[in-house]
Amino acid sequence: MRHKSLAMFALNYGILLMLIALLIFFSVMSPNFMTVGTMVTILKQIMIIGIVSIGSAFVILTGGIDLSVGSVAAVSAVTAAILMLNGMPVLLACLVTVLIAGVYGAINGLLITKIAVPPLIATLATMTSLRGLAFIITGGLPVFGFSTTFGQFASGTFLGLPYPVILLLALYGFAIWFLGRTTMGRYIYGVGSNQEASRLSGINVGWVKIFTYMVSGLLAGVAGLVLLSRTNSGQPGAASGYEMEAITSVVLGGIALTGGEGKISLVLVGAVIMGVLKTGMVMLNVNDYVQMVVQGGVLILAVALSVMTQRIRKRLADLPA
Repeated sequence: MRHKSLAMFALNYGILLMLIALLIFFSVMSPNFMTVGTMVTILKQIMIIGIVSIGSAFVILTGGIDLSVGSVAAVSAVTAAILMLNGMPVLLACLVTVLIAGVYGAINGLLITKIAVPPLIATLATMTSLRGLAFIITGGLPVFGFSTTFGQFASGTFLGLPYPVILLLALYGFAIWFLGRTTMGRYIYGVGSNQEASRLSGINVGWVKIFTYMVSGLLAGVAGLVLLSRTNSGQPGAASGYEMEAITSVVLGGIALTGGEGKISLVLVGAVIMGVLKTGMVMLNVNDYVQMVVQGGVLILAVALSVMTQRIRKRLADLPA
């Protein structure tokens, strides 16, 4: 049925139309918007949130939620800065930092699967605790004076693309392959679709959930390193609000908050939409507080569209092919 095919296409790729509409709107409102400089600014806007969004997508695909990613990124940036400041080689400091971030994610997973703490409460608790930890170990002051070569990562380019953007694209490519081609990827979708059926089929549901929270922690740690390289200082108050931007990007990308449905590739488009929106509002001199209201509204709209999309998909599935 042709109409059914068109409807499914619109549901799957309507986010691309949303992105095009935003680009046209800001181009009309600001003649300087569609320039190379602005596009580079947008890429810089999304390179950190985009990385965090991958981990958030893994968690949400299982029906979970992770509010701690911003705090993990901040404490990771601080940790790496202190390690490098005390003489640890850059690569080793980065590796240790990312592994510690993975441990934070594992703690979230264990709280949720072994103690049965609801994901919202568990990650809210770690969000608060890790933010406090970042302030404790720094005394509330930014950490700087470490390796200057590390700061070149965020500013360096290859074929015109910033290194962090290349890293972002590589991570998305790997995530697309992992979720689509590996057994664990299928398990993640299975747990999100029907947890009980997955358990009865022999899948270790608890381990799958712990794994996704570990991935979220690891990638938040990577995002913290990119943030550290970009700012050249480890700031305990950094990355505040990243969790909401990541969730918005994931939901805009079509991943259902109930889990088990959505494509990781479109999450990157969701992150780009957030970058376009933020950059466009700055160029139009929109008040910071108004920007916060708009971003909150976008999250509500994204969730509402996600719910509507799921209902329409179910109705279309009942129609003859």
